[in-house]
Amino acid sequence: MPIIEMHMVEGRTAEQKSRVAAAVTAAVCQSLECAAETVRILITEHSGDEFYVAGMNMAQRAAKQKEQAQ
Repeated sequence: MPIIEMHMVEGRTAEQKSRVAAAVTAAVCQSLECAAETVRILITEHSGDEFYVAGMNMAQRAAKQKEQAQ
């Protein structure tokens, strides 16, 4: 039973999460040759101040990108 964990910043709609879950399920089924009923997907959402890339949270990254664009 494949279990896939997805972590993302808050803000996506239920429809978007359903679409990505369906696409990931299809890819896992094709790659592992397993039934969709065996695939589990866990989506965990994080606020922007809990999600870091290169040591900066989302607000810090946005400020840096704005500064670089000037």
